[in-house]
Amino acid sequence: MAGILVIAEHLQGALRDITGEMIGAAVPLKEKLGGPVTVALIAGSDRSLTDGLRLKGVDEVVAVDAGADHFDAELYEEAVLRLGSELKPKAILVGHTVSGMAFAPALAARLGAGFASDVFGLDAADGMLLATRSAYGNKVNLEVEFPGKAAVVMTLRGATFTPPEADADVPVKDISLSLDDLAGRSSHRDYEEAPPADIDISKADFILSVGRGIQDKENLPRFQALADRLGATFGCSRPIVDSGWLPKPHQVGQSGKVAANCKLYVALGISGAVQHLFGMKHVDTIIAINTDPNAPIFTVATYGATVDVFEFADALERNFN
Repeated sequence: MAGILVIAEHLQGALRDITGEMIGAAVPLKEKLGGPVTVALIAGSDRSLTDGLRLKGVDEVVAVDAGADHFDAELYEEAVLRLGSELKPKAILVGHTVSGMAFAPALAARLGAGFASDVFGLDAADGMLLATRSAYGNKVNLEVEFPGKAAVVMTLRGATFTPPEADADVPVKDISLSLDDLAGRSSHRDYEEAPPADIDISKADFILSVGRGIQDKENLPRFQALADRLGATFGCSRPIVDSGWLPKPHQVGQSGKVAANCKLYVALGISGAVQHLFGMKHVDTIIAINTDPNAPIFTVATYGATVDVFEFADALERNFN
């Protein structure tokens, strides 16, 4: 029983960035944990995506013919369960994404494995895995051990680990898991592409976000201009997107994007619902401006002020010409 199993994530015929990043997290653990790094591609009969999985440090790529290329949580859960039972890895790495979280917790429960989500640090000591994640409202970084667990399932935070370089010598192996018994339980109808955007919240290091506290759509240009003046990426909370004021790529939160690479986050007029905190509570420095002293955003803020967001914007505009 050894090694690491990485579950590749793909969409619309292309590998997601998180796949290479997970491989980048797995490879340094090989010597400490022991065993090979195996990357599993669960897709249809087309094996073209396996070329993008042949990276330095990977020992083998396994291609599982699932009969279709689209993601299905139940199918992935069953396929990885059977792979885990056959390969017996010490660690199974899944992306901390909407798709990954749709099957990883259930997979861990069925395997009787340890589980940690939103992991941004990995290590091993004496053959035991150590996972680092935020805890207590981002007040501390928590190092998690898994005593007595033969295997551990972890979802890894995106834009955190560096993918290795390509290596054409990595072998590719086809595996048949006989998943026909799952056929017909659900059907894929279509995929609707998100509108194109010129920003990527997950890779921004400085974000200025606005919420309902800005009161009106007509005030958006002012705060957009302020973000540009400060050199920040312009983000927002879900109500702003739901109101149609900004497109989805600007949204920070559980149903938006995680500010995975952010070092400074300025929240203007955002109350701090748990779904929004999910996307930014880990940021090193958080500045929150809200007139409500009991707003949840202050539980994770490094600095905060209960002043009017427009007065705060006035002050920034005066001092940053």
